[in-house]
Amino acid sequence: MSDAPALELRAVRRTYQQGGNELHVLRGAELTLKRGEVVALVGPSGAGKSTFLHIAGLLEHPDAGEVRFNGQDCGGFNDEKRTQLRRSKLGFVYQFHYLLPEFTAAENVILPQMIAGTGMAEARVRAISLLESMGLGARADHRPGKLSGGEQQRVAIARALANNPAVLLADEPTGNLDPDTADGVFVELIKLAKQHGLAAIIATHNPALASRMDRTVRLEHGILANV
Repeated sequence: MSDAPALELRAVRRTYQQGGNELHVLRGAELTLKRGEVVALVGPSGAGKSTFLHIAGLLEHPDAGEVRFNGQDCGGFNDEKRTQLRRSKLGFVYQFHYLLPEFTAAENVILPQMIAGTGMAEARVRAISLLESMGLGARADHRPGKLSGGEQQRVAIARALANNPAVLLADEPTGNLDPDTADGVFVELIKLAKQHGLAAIIATHNPALASRMDRTVRLEHGILANV
């Protein structure tokens, strides 16, 4: 089992009903993601990149196909087991940071650890370590409103890594940032993914960022293809 891919999607299909019409978003999409591999997910707006990431992250059920983590098919998992897997094995970064405004940067990274059962003292040590690795050690006790957009997204990345996930899913993580800030955040994201040996899928519209990942897959007409 140790040789199994970190994440594998097989023949995934997803169709939505729009009025009396069917919208076929995924038509047998497939992806194999190895440990330590960082893959760019590209494609036109509306192609279904977010849907694909939601299914990969067990936030949404496919209509057909398989989602496998470490070789295990998750299709038969109930909601509780899916939640446990998301909490322990998956990290999510979105285009908007979604930090809790009433908590400090450190507390935003501490909370998911405590929800997973980590003690406060241990969770704070890890939170500070992650924030320092993102260049935010001096900002750990600042609330999100006192942080720049780039700093807030760095906190969101630290939060995604808080529970030491095996797979990181990022949906346009630099989409709301100016080019210079986006580049800095991206560099930190890739560095941390490599340091932690994560398998990562990062959706982006930026071809320059995509070219710096291990490989690129394109989602179009419901099918994934290597670029």
